Amino acid sequence: MAHPKRIQILRTLKSGEKSVSELARATGIPQANLSQHLSTLKQFGLLDARRDGTAVIYSISDSRIVEACDLVRACIGERLRRSQMVLALSR
Repeated sequence: MAHPKRIQILRTLKSGEKSVSELARATGIPQANLSQHLSTLKQFGLLDARRDGTAVIYSISDSRIVEACDLVRACIGERLRRSQMVLALSR
């Protein structure tokens, strides 16, 4: 689940639902590769999908997913800053 492209997809969908082609443009992920990642995220219940004509529109299934991603990113960022401070002090 922590694949960087999947995190990028979730971050892109944070602003609202998007079609596959919109996601491909926004992320730069080729559509074939993007579809695989979307399928995995949907399989794990992180995304919802609906049809709009021929387009498939994806959205984040629960707003808490965004909150969880933000929290994890903040924790990792804090740990990295602490590590950098320790390294700087030890020089």
